[in-house]
Amino acid sequence: MPNGSLHSHLFHEKQDDILNWETRYQIALGIARGLVYLHEKCRHCIIHCDIKPENILLDADFCPKIADFGLAKVVGREFSRVLTTIRGTRGYLAPEWLAGVAVTAKADVFSYGMMLFELVTGKRNVEQNEDSSFTFFPNLAASVVMEGGDILSLLDSRLKREGSVDQVTRICKVAYWCIQDEVDSRPTMSQVEQILEGSLDVSNPPIPQSVQFFCDDTENLVFFESSSTRCSEIQRNSSNGDSQPKDACS
Repeated sequence: MPNGSLHSHLFHEKQDDILNWETRYQIALGIARGLVYLHEKCRHCIIHCDIKPENILLDADFCPKIADFGLAKVVGREFSRVLTTIRGTRGYLAPEWLAGVAVTAKADVFSYGMMLFELVTGKRNVEQNEDSSFTFFPNLAASVVMEGGDILSLLDSRLKREGSVDQVTRICKVAYWCIQDEVDSRPTMSQVEQILEGSLDVSNPPIPQSVQFFCDDTENLVFFESSSTRCSEIQRNSSNGDSQPKDACS
C-alpha cells in the first residue's frame, strides 16, 4: 500500500507526515467496516486474531485495509465460539485469550478498542517513564472520559488540539466499551460502525477491571510481543459478581 502501515504514521516523531484528526477518524471507521465484513458478511465468520496498527495498511487515499491473516480463525456460522491456542499480540489480547476459554469475534472487538486509544494519542498504550514506571493510557484517560474533562487533552500532542470534541469523545467511549472484561458487554462491530457513523448513540461505559489490573501489574507487563502458545502464567482471576452486563448503546 502506498502509505504503508498505520503503525508507521502513529509511532514516529516526524512533524511533516502527521495524520490529522479527520483522517484518523475515517481510518477508525474504515477498520470497523472491514471487521463487520469479516465477522458478519462473509460465508463464514473470520476472527482476525491480531488487530493492531502494524496490520492496518493505508492506500493512496488513506483508506485502511486489514492485512496479515496468518493467525486468523474461520468459524462456521453454526458455531458462536471456538476453542484454540492463544494467538495475537500482547497489549491487544482480550482477557478470554489469557484465560484459555473459547473465543468469539468479540476478541477482535477488544483488540480494535485498544487500537482506538493509540489512534487518539499517537503513542503506544503503554509507555515506560524515565523512572522505570509505566504509563497506561486507557487508565490515564479514564477520569477525563468519565467526568467529562478536557477531552482534547488526550489527543496526540502533534495535532495541537485540532480535532472534534464530539468525535474524540465518541471514539474514547467506544474504545472503553470494546475493552470490557465481559464478552457480552462489548458491542458488535456493526454497532461500533453505527456509533462512529453517528446513527447510534453511545452511553458512558464502566471502566474495565482489566484496565486497573494492567496498571497495578506493571512489573510483569510486556506490551508488544507476538505469541502463539498459551500464556498460563498471566492468567487473571477476576470476580465479576452477579450484576448484569451494561449495554454500550442507548
